[in-house]
Amino acid sequence: MISKELLRAISTGKIIFGYKMAVKHAGDAKAFIISSDCPYKDEVMKAAGDKPVYIYKGNNIELGAACGKPFGVSVAAIIDEGKSKIMDMITG
Repeated sequence: MISKELLRAISTGKIIFGYKMAVKHAGDAKAFIISSDCPYKDEVMKAAGDKPVYIYKGNNIELGAACGKPFGVSVAAIIDEGKSKIMDMITG
């Protein structure tokens, strides 16, 4: 399940949260995870270019909970996946 690998990536790698930060660091990101209700989906997709984008099935509150955060997360940019297999799940 992607939530488990997302938590592993957060604890062992580097993940950036939020629309503005994700777009700002789009050049460094390997992939993006976007909540289903993200109002900036088109802007993130444009910034991502040819990098993988995963649309999370839940809303921003559910994505935030999956990331272990007490707030909503509309976009998570994966800079370093660490010891997780999240890249395999996103691209696979």
